[in-house]
Amino acid sequence: MANHEPEHLEEEPLDPVMEKVRRKMVRLQIVSAGIMFVSLMAVLVAVVYKASNTGEATKPVAASGFAVPADQPLSATATLPAGFVIQSVSSSGSQILFYGTLAGTRKAMIYDLSVGRIIADVTVAEH
Repeated sequence: MANHEPEHLEEEPLDPVMEKVRRKMVRLQIVSAGIMFVSLMAVLVAVVYKASNTGEATKPVAASGFAVPADQPLSATATLPAGFVIQSVSSSGSQILFYGTLAGTRKAMIYDLSVGRIIADVTVAEH
């Protein structure tokens, strides 16, 4: 009792044009699978990188040698000239900008927390 397949179900060899198309399709499938694999690996590497860097968010903020103590607030005194009237204040990193007037002249003074002093005294003139 041999199991024989009928002759009409056996595959016939493809003609050369169809064989060329089949080879191109197989090559395209292999290239596409390779690109998908590389993309998947890139996503996995990015996820692992992001997951491994989450522990550093609890460390003190550091900017050019300046670190905020983790257990207490930073204490500093910005000594501005006598008669300086503050109109606005803004900060960036370890620097604080005081904008105001001194004897009718508009001024901008920048206080740096990392060095503990005024680092710029800018007179704002009108044209």
